[in-house]
Amino acid sequence: MPIIITLDVMLARRKMKSRELAKMVGITEANLSLLKSGKVKGIRFSTLEAICTALDCQPADILVYEPEDESNG
Repeated sequence: MPIIITLDVMLARRKMKSRELAKMVGITEANLSLLKSGKVKGIRFSTLEAICTALDCQPADILVYEPEDESNG
C-alpha cells in the first residue's frame, strides 16, 4: 500500500507511549496498534484529528505517500 503510517516515529519524538495516546484519543490500544502497523483500510477524520491534537502534529507528520513501483507490480 502506498500510504505509510509513521505514527510510531511521532510517538517517539513526543516521548509518548501508545497506551497514553490511545487514552487521549479515545480508542483501544488494540486499534491503535493496528493503525500503527498499517493493517487498517481507513481512518476516520475525527480519529486523525484527535491524534494530531494529542501529538501536536499535522496529518503529513504521520501519513506518508510512497508510490508503488509499477515495474514490480
